[in-house]
Amino acid sequence: MLTGLRLENIALIEQLQLEFSAGFTVLTGETGAGKSILLDALDALLGGGPRLLRQGSERALIEASFSLTPPLQAWLEQQQLDADEQEILLSREWRLSDDRLSSRHRLNGVAVNRAQIQELRPLLLDLTVQGQTQQLGKPGQQRRWLDRFAGAEHQQQLGPVAEAYRAWKRAVLGLEEARRDWLQLQQERERQEQLLADLEAAGLEDPAERERLQVEENRLAHGVRLQEGVMTLLGRLVEGAEQAPSVLDHLAACGAELDLMQQLDPSLLELATSCIDGLALVQDLARDLDRYGSGLESDPESLGQLQERIAQIKALERRHGKDLAELILWRDQLRQQLAPGGAEASLEALEAAESAARAGRDLVNGRLSAARRSAASELEQQLMAALRPMGLANVRFSVAIEPTAPGEEGADGVQFLFSANPGQALAPLAEVASGGEMSRFLLALKTCLAAADPHVTLLFDEIDAGVSGRVSGAMAELLQRLAAQRQVFCVTHQPLVAAAADHHFRVVKEVLKGSTHTRVSQLRDIQAREAELAELAGGDSGEARSYAASLLGPERRP
Repeated sequence: MLTGLRLENIALIEQLQLEFSAGFTVLTGETGAGKSILLDALDALLGGGPRLLRQGSERALIEASFSLTPPLQAWLEQQQLDADEQEILLSREWRLSDDRLSSRHRLNGVAVNRAQIQELRPLLLDLTVQGQTQQLGKPGQQRRWLDRFAGAEHQQQLGPVAEAYRAWKRAVLGLEEARRDWLQLQQERERQEQLLADLEAAGLEDPAERERLQVEENRLAHGVRLQEGVMTLLGRLVEGAEQAPSVLDHLAACGAELDLMQQLDPSLLELATSCIDGLALVQDLARDLDRYGSGLESDPESLGQLQERIAQIKALERRHGKDLAELILWRDQLRQQLAPGGAEASLEALEAAESAARAGRDLVNGRLSAARRSAASELEQQLMAALRPMGLANVRFSVAIEPTAPGEEGADGVQFLFSANPGQALAPLAEVASGGEMSRFLLALKTCLAAADPHVTLLFDEIDAGVSGRVSGAMAELLQRLAAQRQVFCVTHQPLVAAAADHHFRVVKEVLKGSTHTRVSQLRDIQAREAELAELAGGDSGEARSYAASLLGPERRP
């Protein structure tokens, strides 16, 4: 419920602060006085509305307080925003700087973004203006109205429906991608089969083969030089040169000398032993070199084969832009892709997953459609019952539900069909209803929706314009009944509607010191209300005064 409103430099209003109560509130005043400014301000506060900055001002403010409701409390908790136990304070401030107008929203002093305001708006206000055909034409709007009418339990089905649709969509996208891959594979299969044959023929198994072959190539290519080195080493270690003993001869002589010396001095035993060990190590080295030299060969044929294999691997790497390890991995992938039934089996699994997701989607869509048809029948009855007293005795109304492409809101296309006159076929409401008929329809619809979201404040902007006195009386009764369930505001020119209100505000336009101002005041006493109703009825004549007094009646007097 809207409990307060403060405006600064908004349109023709310099400063204004108002307090509101539950029930039915009307705003009246002569044409051009700015009666709709308050509704426009609330619209702008919640993200809509035209530019309202007062001429000559560089700053403007709209601030409104709303009582805390369970849906609003849940939203605040979801957004991790704090609120006191009674109400929230929402504001929007504009600043003009360098011909650029910017604005900022705050909720209880905390900055909030436009997306949050858009989520918050349907929890606070519902604005209806005469001839609101644009809203009727929004895609899915009539379906969403039907879902709101069906109630909270019905709307709990929308979450599973949306999730089932998204799951099916993911399965479809996965299947489509797999089919594209499979088709591409078929188109490239011959080329890939030849590629796999080339890789298989190359016999690639060891990612380190090229490095290993290069080591062996170096050994074979330098075989003669290595053999010469072995002979030189063996000559020095074992054979010695002319008139020069070998290393082994020297060590043997050293060992013999140490053996004699340790007989004279036993402390030399350890040194003698070390010499013997050294001799054994050199003998082992000589044997190892001899074996190594025996294994060396200068084999041009083997060297040529190694070099051909290395060249083959290098050519494959250059041709495909991959190293040996990547070529082996690629070959293994091609084996899997080209294996009989490999891609087809994967495709079949994805097709089965899509089919299961589609069946789940259709199941929840079917349940939702059945619930919508049941709610549509009830809405038809309630709407016609509300419309007939408002000068539409022959009205017919139907909710047409037709299958449509599945989406996150189900698979139903919902359209309101309307006929106001006998012999006139049912047709889409937005196409055949006059402005007055549309106003009455929207009032009746909002009345039917009242039970679905009783916490939202309803704003009606001159929806009773252009209707007869009898019809406006019926609309006044309906607004009164509606206000018994929720807070209702109405801008009106109709005395019958204004007289039915619990609270009455008068809007006047004044020129002070050459500047135009709009002033809003609450009519608290019966005389002020009678005077305003008389003005609405045609002037401050005795007859108009009597009519106004009769409208208020004894039961509405203090």
